Amino acid sequence: MTHTEERPEPAPALPRRVHNSPRPDIERKRVFCKKKSVGNASGGSFVLENGLKAWVCDSGQKLEVFIPFLGKSRPVLGRCCQTCTPRSWGGIFHQEDGLRDAAKVTEEDTRLRGWLVRRVCALLAVCHWAVPADTPGDLPARICRSKRVQDVDDGKSRRCEEKILQVLAEIQAPLSRLALRLCSWALLKLLNLLFLSVQLHRGQLRTVLRAAATVSSPAPAAPGPRRTSPAFFPSSSPSPQPDVPLVFLSTHKSHLDGPLLSFLLFSQGLGVPRVTAGNGAWSPHLRAFLSRLGGIFLPSGMERDEGLPGAVVAAYVEEVLRSRQPLLIFLEEPPVPLRLSAAARRWLALVYRAVRCGAVPDVLVVPVGVTYDTFPGGEGAVRWGVPPRPWPGVSFHHLRVNVLGLLLSPPPQGDARPLGIGACLRAACGALRRHRGCARVDFAQPFSLQEFVAKNLGRSRRETPPEELLLPAILGVGSFQPDPEERKVRSRGPIVEEEEEALVTKLGLHCLSDGVACSAVTAVSITSALLLHRHREGVFLSRLMLDFAWLLEEILLRQRDVSFSGQLCALVQHSLALLGDHVTLYHVPTLGDVLVVPSTSAETVRELGRHSAAILPVLASEAVGACAVRALLLELLPFLGAPAGPVGVVFSGDELLHKTLQLLHLLPPSLLGFQPCQPLDCRSQDVVDKLLLCGLLETEETESERWVCDLAPRPFRYGQPWAGTDDSDSDDGRVPKRCFKLSEPQGSPGFLLFLCRLLSPALRTYARAAAFLERPSWPQPEAAYVEALLQFLAEEEGFEPPDRSLALSSLQTFKEMGVLEELQSPGGPPLLRLAPPFCSRASREKLEAFIQQFTQL
Repeated sequence: MTHTEERPEPAPALPRRVHNSPRPDIERKRVFCKKKSVGNASGGSFVLENGLKAWVCDSGQKLEVFIPFLGKSRPVLGRCCQTCTPRSWGGIFHQEDGLRDAAKVTEEDTRLRGWLVRRVCALLAVCHWAVPADTPGDLPARICRSKRVQDVDDGKSRRCEEKILQVLAEIQAPLSRLALRLCSWALLKLLNLLFLSVQLHRGQLRTVLRAAATVSSPAPAAPGPRRTSPAFFPSSSPSPQPDVPLVFLSTHKSHLDGPLLSFLLFSQGLGVPRVTAGNGAWSPHLRAFLSRLGGIFLPSGMERDEGLPGAVVAAYVEEVLRSRQPLLIFLEEPPVPLRLSAAARRWLALVYRAVRCGAVPDVLVVPVGVTYDTFPGGEGAVRWGVPPRPWPGVSFHHLRVNVLGLLLSPPPQGDARPLGIGACLRAACGALRRHRGCARVDFAQPFSLQEFVAKNLGRSRRETPPEELLLPAILGVGSFQPDPEERKVRSRGPIVEEEEEALVTKLGLHCLSDGVACSAVTAVSITSALLLHRHREGVFLSRLMLDFAWLLEEILLRQRDVSFSGQLCALVQHSLALLGDHVTLYHVPTLGDVLVVPSTSAETVRELGRHSAAILPVLASEAVGACAVRALLLELLPFLGAPAGPVGVVFSGDELLHKTLQLLHLLPPSLLGFQPCQPLDCRSQDVVDKLLLCGLLETEETESERWVCDLAPRPFRYGQPWAGTDDSDSDDGRVPKRCFKLSEPQGSPGFLLFLCRLLSPALRTYARAAAFLERPSWPQPEAAYVEALLQFLAEEEGFEPPDRSLALSSLQTFKEMGVLEELQSPGGPPLLRLAPPFCSRASREKLEAFIQQFTQL
């Protein structure tokens, strides 16, 4: 059978392995259906010229089943939350496939053609980029007339106006178009030297461009017929409303993120963004230079948005949003990932207040994810034990990389010297001496801030505190109800301020999880996860390639995109080259293979952990379920004797839900990449379902409980999903308790152990933080507690290098659980002390044992 339609050439693909499904009702391969109309086709199947199998249905449509890879059909990523923003979810979203290199500029990007144009095409393209919006010329007068500033005016108008102008000069400066174009041209050259490519998803870019050109309002759509474009999802979005600005909320992986995102938004026609920066030790010349390029700073001496500086900053943010200038806010700091920074909370609060007071009708929020093959600032060189034969297409260089401390990121803490322009230039030059990787920027679907606020305002106060759910399980008491007076003491302010703070925190965490979810996974992340959590002692290259293909398939099955393509051997070799001197390669001539041995140093463990952190959000649900299964096995194995292995052990589904829910309450959602809006009861059931889908669990029923037709609804008790049903033989219509049997997926040996090790660093940090409660003298400041905890974690032999982010997460969890309490000290920062239930040593030992049940031995 011949086809008149021309078939596209397939993209370079990795060698594929077909896994046998552990269950007949689960399909282990992701397939895509491509419709082609044929004439006079009858039902049946036949084989096409390329060996793919096609099915022809009776309706005359042929469904071609194929398994593409990378570049031809990518997963649809970046949809906003359907729970918090259902109308925005049905709004602007483009499905165009393919990637483009934003750092590659040719004569096609200019209006001219010719030999000379090809030599200076980058400079010509930068000169043609438009600067659509800037702050108005009468900005100082507008800020002086704003209601916020007038409310704090003490009547001395002349002196107050001078102070307002002084504060405004600390915040921003008018854009310099000449400096902006020259720096964009220099940064374009620098990006081509630093990276092999800077990837942008075409569909995501078109979505943001359409949102910037015509913005949707969250109001209900008018009744009537809708036009549905084949390039977009069917939309219930309302009529467009202009003058709504875009606010980009980005993850922060390195100090290069600020210049990179500012350059990308400017080059793609989205305008020059105003990039927020925290309070750092900036030199006056560098601060003035960054202000002329679009950087905005918090004024010095600003405390909790009070007084005249806070009013001027709030009025300035309102004017930036009114002029529809893009605003870029980084949600985290590179040393402490997956946690909202204090500066991000302050900028988000200013944006929220601008919408609440009606300065702008609405704001479209765009989460952004940034990924790198290698983090700018790492060190890299491959160390060879025995020189191997050269591999075609791959070269290994002994390169050293200096720290890249570039623009719009605060200098390191503890460095008293201000960061100047000369230091930035020297760091940029030093960064050129390294092995090049790729960078990728992903944009999630824009959503309305008004709609998000309407759905979430007041919801956080109705949630059950973790202390009421975890303390009974830890201390072994029936129930725990905190004292209402004690809860009032913990309150830090009026109810309105608490609701605003909770809403801003939820918005930041939600956008942080969206940015992580839309980020692509790199080849270095996959290789690092395998070397750290599966082959710590070393592995042969052939085995590493098989495991790479297996883990890649697991990632693609979960609808996550990757930032690479190519042959399997070249990908693994390239990722090993980027890992640098953290791995040693030994050529074994007798076996014809290469032995890959990761270093045992703390620096190597830290670097592999940073790269493999991108795998945890992909497999977070399965990892939580695996640790819950591990806790159940710890309780059951002493009563089962000495079986050959854990496979085949049967346990109750209610107990598994109970353990899963406890672990979900223990770990914050941001650490796992979960959205904070989803109830944990539903999340625990989703975890069990995913364990069934991946083949780690199988449903087990006794002979007496196997019914011919099971149509009775299973009762579910909200808030206590483990409160099981009665398994008696009564005829009351209830379904017996579900039981599960642990199994091993075919083709994925050691999958349960790998999942447990993904969460092992976090759980071990939590367990050691519980043991650390014996050390300090209470009360003490929070900063002193964190530094002492990090020193305690670093002193333990055989422990992973201390992670500040995990240490801060354990502190947050202990405060939410009621293990630690805050005391307000007059004229100083809050002090930490042990809560009354954990003043005894026995209670602290119970807390440590509760956490250790989930850790991997």
